[in-house]
Amino acid sequence: MNSVTVLGLGSMGFTIARLFLQRGRRVTVWNRSAAKADALVASGATLAATAADAVRSSDLIVMCVYDYTAANDILRMPGVAQALAGKVLVQWTTGSPQEARDALAWASRQGAGYLDGAIQAAPSQMGQADTPVLLSGDPAVYASVQETLKDLAGNIAFLGKKIEAAATMDLATLSYVYGATAGFIHGALIAETQGLDVGVFGKLVADISPTFGSFFKHEGAVIQSGDFTISESPMRISIEATRRILQSSQASGINAEIPAFLDGLFQRAEKAGLADQELAALIKVVRSRPDAAGRRPVRDGAAGVIAATA
Repeated sequence: MNSVTVLGLGSMGFTIARLFLQRGRRVTVWNRSAAKADALVASGATLAATAADAVRSSDLIVMCVYDYTAANDILRMPGVAQALAGKVLVQWTTGSPQEARDALAWASRQGAGYLDGAIQAAPSQMGQADTPVLLSGDPAVYASVQETLKDLAGNIAFLGKKIEAAATMDLATLSYVYGATAGFIHGALIAETQGLDVGVFGKLVADISPTFGSFFKHEGAVIQSGDFTISESPMRISIEATRRILQSSQASGINAEIPAFLDGLFQRAEKAGLADQELAALIKVVRSRPDAAGRRPVRDGAAGVIAATA
């Protein structure tokens, strides 16, 4: 598709439109504040007077605004729904799995193809061979716009027909990112407390990150398989390590909230008899919910409850 409409010209929307222009696409843009389009218009974009006019101008509509409330407000402006018939709407406004399902249902009623996604990069990182973005939806719809969307990102992970897959995986990866951020901040505190260079600590983390990425890829495969036989890292090592981090933090008199939380999880794993399984078996603890007596059953994949801890 050589013609593309971009709805929303925040930092990411502006970047998306600019990249399409640089790849030689015919780009129409629309934004509530028209002045944000000035630089794009100077580079060859067409500014539509209304959102409906913008949608009518192209077969591919790409949207990236603050949240689904803002997105829905735009899509329900006069004439937009009717103009979407026969078009493809790619929604890169990050939302929840339920919002993705609702958006698909709405777009389908308008006769539009719909893809839901999440951009896992900053605007400055867009347009690169390794730029990571997520998409999900009808494979045929994706195939019809795939080459055009490569203008924006070389590392598109298409997650299949389940429309909520991209939003779900975005939440999952963000859970990893924020969990790692919390651990990084506590690590910085440890280094700082001992008078060490936190910048050096940051470099060490950067250096080991590729190795740990491969490790987590392995642990994900372990969880999917349901076989927690030790293959890379015994749970016992992490039980001891997290206890050591907690004790050292307490002895230093620094904030110990983060290591205390981690130690609690690994202590539950030990009580559940998981010490001699692969580290990924920690998911059995996290899957559990307290029963009526306040105990936490630990499930062994699909095999059922194997232990209950107080």
